[in-house]
Amino acid sequence: MTGKPIDKTVFALAVATSLIVSVPLIVFSKSLGPGIVTLYDWTAFNLGIIYQWAAIGAMAVSAYLAFGPYGRIKLGGKTDEPDFSTLSWVAMLFTAGVGGGLLYWAGIEWTYYYEAPPFGAEPRSTEAIRWATSYGLFHWGVSAWCIYGLPSVALAYAFYNKGVPYLRFSASILGDKCATSPWGKLIDLIFMIGLIGGAATSLALTVPVISAGVAELTGVARSTVMDLVVIAVCVGLFGVTVYLGLEKGIKRLADTNLWLALLFLAFILIVGPTGFIMTMGTESLGHMAANFFTMLTYTDPTDKTGFVQDWTIFYWAWWIAFAPFVGIFVTRISRGRTIRQVLLGMSVFGSLGVWAFYIVFGNYALYLELTGEMPVVDMVQEDAAAAIAAVIAHLPFGKVALAIFVTVTTVFVATTYNSASYTLASAATKSLHAGEDPARWHRVFWAVVLGMLPVGLMFIGGLKVVQSAVLLAGLPIAIAGVFMVRSLLTWLKEDSGASV
Repeated sequence: MTGKPIDKTVFALAVATSLIVSVPLIVFSKSLGPGIVTLYDWTAFNLGIIYQWAAIGAMAVSAYLAFGPYGRIKLGGKTDEPDFSTLSWVAMLFTAGVGGGLLYWAGIEWTYYYEAPPFGAEPRSTEAIRWATSYGLFHWGVSAWCIYGLPSVALAYAFYNKGVPYLRFSASILGDKCATSPWGKLIDLIFMIGLIGGAATSLALTVPVISAGVAELTGVARSTVMDLVVIAVCVGLFGVTVYLGLEKGIKRLADTNLWLALLFLAFILIVGPTGFIMTMGTESLGHMAANFFTMLTYTDPTDKTGFVQDWTIFYWAWWIAFAPFVGIFVTRISRGRTIRQVLLGMSVFGSLGVWAFYIVFGNYALYLELTGEMPVVDMVQEDAAAAIAAVIAHLPFGKVALAIFVTVTTVFVATTYNSASYTLASAATKSLHAGEDPARWHRVFWAVVLGMLPVGLMFIGGLKVVQSAVLLAGLPIAIAGVFMVRSLLTWLKEDSGASV
């Protein structure tokens, strides 16, 4: 069934909010930029601890659910089997969870930490290198996937086990009451705004990378027009595939992209500095593991360098903003799996996939910097997107590698926004039961809406402005997450008779 009626209140409010936010960003881009940066700084320094404790709490609750008395509970009926193979399931949750942002940050995130390292390390020193190659693994690792995993389990339990016929964030908090309660509509509106803000951030970072790659391949100078064309192509691609649905569209795209991404990484590993990549990667993993809890609880209250606010809090806010979206999508593809399988599958496979990108792509770029083959740090400071394209083009058969990279990045973006469009349509649909999908026109509509806000963010320009959108979007969702966990634990206790 695809002709499900929409929830007109949630739909209208979400569309209106998107227009209210997007249009001023496009029309008044120059004047709004400084104010947005100021707002980011105030929020990060005064409320940043909320995001940090949200990450710590997500890890603690996820560990309890996975290894405690509820880990073996199946999401769905006792006889339900998974709808998708483990490989397809991993491919879809991975591409939905990381998107094109991974392709942006994996190769260059280390440059920011190398220049301005945490814990008082000397810039561009050996110690700075250790932190620079470890922090990306930390920010994109287990903590992120625990933040994603909690709403996935909460929503799936409400949908499959409690029989709540609503595939929306509020269902994980209010159960059946989410459709009639004003609080339910408010929670769903906040979630949709958060998703649009988070998705816009990712697209605003990724589009310039795709454009820079196209410019490098074709010799045509990158311009605003090219960026807009790339957005139009991405919107068109994920509009078509989201129209086709999960099986014909999103699943096939995710499967294809997984193999393309692995091919890209294998190529860099084989033709690049293999020994350096492997040894540096091994040291980075060890350094992160040894300092994990130090990094997790680092607040920098005395030196106040801004490192935590600029990076760790930004990432936690990004994951939190995306978490309900990933949760709804993972719910749709996880019937028949246990709570333990979902949480450990996301944490293990998600982290390993991300770490592969950071270790291979990031350490290849680091090698170019340390050997003097390419001034990667200086290039990133001048134009990060162009630097990423230049690093890839420097490989043997660079044009081929860059073409694969552009394809992988585009498909990552398309798959993520397919999932986001599907999720937004689900949240604004009156009711959905297991196996049902939102209306096709509804999914395509949100694919178009998701292309609006990135245009505004790109016109303003600047990393801090892009970070601001996701920081502000994540705050109310972090607060709502507390009530979501409480509801989930209450349901589990009631249904199993075990103590919480």
